[in-house]
Amino acid sequence: MIRRVLPHGMGRGLLTRRPGTRRGGFSLDWDGKVSEIKKKIKSILPGRSCDLLQDTSHLPPEHSDVVIVGGGVLGLSVAYWLKKLESRRASFLRNINEYLAVVDAPPLDLRFNPSGYLLLASEKDAAAMESNVKVQRQEGAKVSLMSPDQLRNKFPWINTEGVALASYGMEDEGWFDPWCLLQGLRRKVQSLGVLFCQGEVTRFVSSSQRMLTTDDKAVVLKRIHEVHVKMDRSLEYQPVECAIVINAAGAWSAQIAALAGVGEGPPGTLQGTKLPVEPRKRYVYVWHCPQGPGLETPLVADTSGAYFRREGLGSNYLGGRSPTEQEEPDPANLEVDHDFFQDKVWPHLALRVPAFETLKVQSAWAGYYDYNTFDQNGVVGPHPLVVNMYFATGFSGHGLQQAPGIGRAVAEMVLKGRFQTIDLSPFLFTRFYLGEKIQENNII
Repeated sequence: MIRRVLPHGMGRGLLTRRPGTRRGGFSLDWDGKVSEIKKKIKSILPGRSCDLLQDTSHLPPEHSDVVIVGGGVLGLSVAYWLKKLESRRASFLRNINEYLAVVDAPPLDLRFNPSGYLLLASEKDAAAMESNVKVQRQEGAKVSLMSPDQLRNKFPWINTEGVALASYGMEDEGWFDPWCLLQGLRRKVQSLGVLFCQGEVTRFVSSSQRMLTTDDKAVVLKRIHEVHVKMDRSLEYQPVECAIVINAAGAWSAQIAALAGVGEGPPGTLQGTKLPVEPRKRYVYVWHCPQGPGLETPLVADTSGAYFRREGLGSNYLGGRSPTEQEEPDPANLEVDHDFFQDKVWPHLALRVPAFETLKVQSAWAGYYDYNTFDQNGVVGPHPLVVNMYFATGFSGHGLQQAPGIGRAVAEMVLKGRFQTIDLSPFLFTRFYLGEKIQENNII
């Protein structure tokens, strides 16, 4: 995979390659051949050191079956499942979001904290919460609904003003260390033979074929043959011939799609439909509050959109709030707006948990959501016109939770031509052209 981390920055990536080859079909005795060639050149040019042949070990291979653009958790998950499923058949289950977070994944130590999620709903959102919990229970999740009185009895530190209903996950629900997942997946796919490289995708080389649809409309189908990769901190670039491209480039996946010709067509047509994913900056704050809720505190999502959870054992808490459309910060940099916490986050926290009146912010950072402006849900599977580009992007804040299921689904589509474990057809790219939004509530 190769990932664009910033619009003009470099990213890490990985590629799957054919076993037993290196640098486009040369055997693993390449280093020995280079040594022999250097000796011959040196004999021709006596007295000069041989620097004519530079080390190319940092370059991606000239040929790869699959290039995954994006070295984050989603791209790594796709790589893992491609390797895992290429030698065996997958089983069939069903459904969408409720299953995505529980599809089996490689065994990793993720430092899971099983304290559960506590979601709070106002009067206007109570019916939707009740409906969501009904679906969750049907799928086997142990989730309770609580009235304001029950909520106060369970969590005496909470102020229930403005709360009409709450849902609380009682088993196998909580949070984990995302860095552990990233590093664990990275080590695993490396052990399976996946090659990483750090660089920037600058160009795709494609072929085109004009076709007629069933209603006699002309469309142009494209197939990518080469990915051009500019190497990190270098003027070098490497063309990589490939059969499949996975676009898991996160907040910059729309730029990668545009390089492949996605959206180059008349407005209102399938050819003119762009990938509606853009970077949105989000802040995370860590604060200290010795009088705050205890070790059994769940992750709390407030009616205001503010959220928090405990961070470690030292009376520290982590949280934030997604801005409104009018409050969206400039994504051009990752500077933290501390006034946003003071004005837009802390008042809601202090109202819901009176002990937070005395909190003190210790640190903060900013990161990017790959924000789907269409319906804030992921894009999974092939592009209908760029026939060998597949998407795993646009999850708008919940990609980490769903990465194991998404990786498996994309791998199944690549290897089998269809979704098998979970039918993710509603997440296909074509919904943007058809105007079919996926409605999802309680996106933090």
